[in-house]
Amino acid sequence: MRRGLQSEPVRGSAPVCFGGGGPTAASASGRGGSASTSSASSLLSSRGWLTGGSKERRQAGRQASSFLTPSATMSGPGALAEMPRQFPRLSISEVDESVRLLAEKVFAKVLREEDSKDALSLFSVPEDCPIGQKEAKERELQKEMAEQQSLETAKRKKSFKMIRSQSLSLQIPSQEWKPPSATPAVSPPTPVCPGALQTIQGTYDVPEFQRVAINGDYCAGVSVDDYEQAAKNLAKALLIREQYCRLAYQRFPRTTAQYLCTMRNEKWKIEDEVVPDFHPPPKELQDPYNLDDSPGNLDYVFKMKEGVVLIYENKEMMENDKPWSLPYPDLQTYTLSLSHVLALIADGPTKTYCHKRLNFLESKFGLHEMLNEMSELKELKTNPHRDFYNVRKVDTHIHAAACMNQKHLLRFIKHTYQTEPNRIVGEKKGKKMTLKQVFECLHMDPYDLTVDSLDVHADRQTFHRFDKFNSKYNPVGASELRDLYLKTENHLGGEYFARMVKEVARELEDSKYQYTEPRLSIYGRSPDEWQNLAKWFIRHKVYSPHMRWMIQVPRIYDIFRSKNLLPSFGKMLENIFLPLFEATINPLDHKELHLFLKYVTGFDSVDDESKHSDHMFSEKSPNPDIWTSEKNPPYSYYLYYMYANIMVLNNLRKERGMSTFLFRPHCGEAGSITHLVSAFLTADNISHGLLLKKSPVLQYLYYLAQIPIAMSPLSNNSLFLEYSKNPLREFLHKGLLVSLSTDDPMQFHYTKEALMEEYAIAAQVWKLSTCDLCEIARNSVLQSGLSHKEKQKCLGVNYCSEGPEGNDIRKTNVAQIRMAYRYETLCNELSFLSDAMKTEEITALSK
Repeated sequence: MRRGLQSEPVRGSAPVCFGGGGPTAASASGRGGSASTSSASSLLSSRGWLTGGSKERRQAGRQASSFLTPSATMSGPGALAEMPRQFPRLSISEVDESVRLLAEKVFAKVLREEDSKDALSLFSVPEDCPIGQKEAKERELQKEMAEQQSLETAKRKKSFKMIRSQSLSLQIPSQEWKPPSATPAVSPPTPVCPGALQTIQGTYDVPEFQRVAINGDYCAGVSVDDYEQAAKNLAKALLIREQYCRLAYQRFPRTTAQYLCTMRNEKWKIEDEVVPDFHPPPKELQDPYNLDDSPGNLDYVFKMKEGVVLIYENKEMMENDKPWSLPYPDLQTYTLSLSHVLALIADGPTKTYCHKRLNFLESKFGLHEMLNEMSELKELKTNPHRDFYNVRKVDTHIHAAACMNQKHLLRFIKHTYQTEPNRIVGEKKGKKMTLKQVFECLHMDPYDLTVDSLDVHADRQTFHRFDKFNSKYNPVGASELRDLYLKTENHLGGEYFARMVKEVARELEDSKYQYTEPRLSIYGRSPDEWQNLAKWFIRHKVYSPHMRWMIQVPRIYDIFRSKNLLPSFGKMLENIFLPLFEATINPLDHKELHLFLKYVTGFDSVDDESKHSDHMFSEKSPNPDIWTSEKNPPYSYYLYYMYANIMVLNNLRKERGMSTFLFRPHCGEAGSITHLVSAFLTADNISHGLLLKKSPVLQYLYYLAQIPIAMSPLSNNSLFLEYSKNPLREFLHKGLLVSLSTDDPMQFHYTKEALMEEYAIAAQVWKLSTCDLCEIARNSVLQSGLSHKEKQKCLGVNYCSEGPEGNDIRKTNVAQIRMAYRYETLCNELSFLSDAMKTEEITALSK
């Protein structure tokens, strides 16, 4: 819950080449490349820009020690037609202007609701859904009665039935992909559930269990017109997310991608899959701090223009404004995509459809649990050696400055005072001070300190008071102790902080089955922050096989600008990203940073989401170079420019054979629902996601796209939402990909094993079964930044496959029955969208 104030090769896919193009919307004209249309039909029919590329590029992408040769690169405008994996560009004329206007109305409505709502009732107000309104119910009833009397509607319903039950050619996505079967080899015949694509026998082995099937010719629960409209809108949103994920080397679920291919009448191929690349852990006896394996320098030049880094082969190319061919983002395209999804969350038929499907999913799981709980338990009891305690778990959301509990911090402070009281630990007004003198100036004796007087634990006073929560990072309310013990940059070079982190790491290694992904801060005040952080990591030997690091960027530009530490937001972006490009292009000149980046898996965007902003991000927004006011940019502005630079950086690092980064921001904890729209386009996964409870459309989209959500109920309980009202259990039952995380053990937890404390409390409060807990633990490993090799060790060699085929119960302790239920349910929901997209077949059959 840190609020901005602290301190292997691609699996199963060939390297994908990248397209060239202009850096910004303003300079997009004249750079070639065909524009992509925004309509649903054209999005379904166009996918060519996502794949392809020359043989030379694919070979070059595999080389870790060298970049592309000049002959293999194409910088001129004429080369753009040969670069199909280019960031898609939309022109305003191809987009219905009403979508943009509707998005602006939705944004304005959200702002009004923020102004009028009582903060304490943020999560308790009824959902804004037409189902619960009397007038809307009456309109729906009248529409339903009219449709029942319509001969055309009857024909269309009959057509849907024929498509979903008879036409194998329409049901089978491709020859390479075999759709799931509702009747596994060891299960008895069961009723066919419409839309689950159950026309081919599956190959995975699942014990016999009872399935919940809805029979009938029409199962969508809404009128045919609303069903078609909602399905097309949802499919379009999923296609947009797939594009943004592929461009940034972020994950998109294989099953959903396969169904999207069926909508375009294409064959899904595993070599087309784009996945992130994480650096594998050092082998046994291998030095994790070896600085001698850096690839050669390229001496390319680069600069940041309008908030996005551009790369050039040489200075001449830079003078001619011909960037090297990577997929640079297009602001206009992004804002139009944002408007489409923003308008979608207010579309009445789509809200109704999503609301009903979510209610169905929750009810369906309740029936599944009632019918199969004992079968799942029997499966787990017969699984030798493995139980909840020895399945792998990853704390996917934790801040390094609070990774220890309050008792650990107290013991460490007392220990350092007892063993090294005369050590010089800082300066004050030019005079060096010992540790003893620091405490004397604070008028305290560490011997008398208790966890109560340390006062770092969140209490009732922090609920909806972010200012008070941030002050909890100061032990005894003293910022001097925070600088001394919880910072990486101080007189001791962050030694005390490193020692505590290493103690936490040793406890994880002793537990054997727990991993963590602590966040370290990069503020953007100075370009030297990266180098200092890398030196801290190497000097104090902080590496641990049970830790993977993430970088959090606090959204506190307004504070730095008010103190004249930064001239513009663009300068902050330069300080954050230019050192990363420098270390990627010329690693021999930045060996420490190059080494540190091997163990960094992603970026986070953190701060108080409840901060109000009335600025709607659009192509008319000031670019970062001219954002010089003391006002903080809105959340969506931060996310776009972080995503844009991470996207360019990932493509560059992929070409060099280096590891890539995920974007995993804090999102949906408080504030505007529009934050979740921005994250839907840009984020690989998110932390918190509480506000999904307020939007049935976004919640259903996050389910269909299987976007991982790291939830921290104990943290939310102290800051925004009472534990009993937390939607984690509801999300889990519906099938969203949720995991449990600690956020800040120093503030919220009491025991030495904070993650186990989180699981234990959730199990007690919500009566979660062992299978539930192991499913959550498996989700945490999937969404983490552990390497492919490590995930194979934790989950099984086939973990990349989805459903029972990808589950090794001997490692995960998740019942195959549960995995089959999740997989078949997701396929059933996706098939509803797939069937609705077959408009030509429906029209032909209805005649």
